[in-house]
Amino acid sequence: MTVKSASNATGGSVRESLDRTRHLYRRPWRVDVVTRAGVRSPMPSTRIAGTVARALDAASAPTPGSVTIVLTDDVELAELNREYMGVDGPTDVLSFPMLPPSAFGHGAAGPPERLRVPAQGRRTHIGDVAISVERAIEQAEVGRGGQTGDVRWSAADELRLLVTHGTLHLCGWDHAGTAEERAMRELERRLLGT
Repeated sequence: MTVKSASNATGGSVRESLDRTRHLYRRPWRVDVVTRAGVRSPMPSTRIAGTVARALDAASAPTPGSVTIVLTDDVELAELNREYMGVDGPTDVLSFPMLPPSAFGHGAAGPPERLRVPAQGRRTHIGDVAISVERAIEQAEVGRGGQTGDVRWSAADELRLLVTHGTLHLCGWDHAGTAEERAMRELERRLLGT
């Protein structure tokens, strides 16, 4: 099923006009939580914002900063996965970083890259994370959740992991190599308290 978006009077799509957006502040962070129409999150937006803030703090993200979390479904994640990753089918989380990994300094040969300080009252946008709530719920219910893909826990716990995981990707963390994966998984465990 493909979701088609018709234009509304302001030039945005009808789907966008039905989305719910919350702008939450966890100093020095602003977290925009966008919940697509028809999607029900198993976790309150305030808790999502707190999860993002803890991951940004742990990653030494540039301050003040902002992140957008989009809570959506498998259809949208499949479209994004195809368009940006060249992979057919949905996934649970995709991250779209706006800054180079060197802006965060972890694992770098020297101090973090110095970024231009935003103008007074402005924030550095760190990036966007898209999460399929549908996939998070399914993974939790059938016992394919957690870092190892074999954990049965609540949908809220799975969503919290995906928010943490996606935010760390924005901050230059990766799991392509064995050492990188070990370090990222350890940080996730610490942030999740597991």
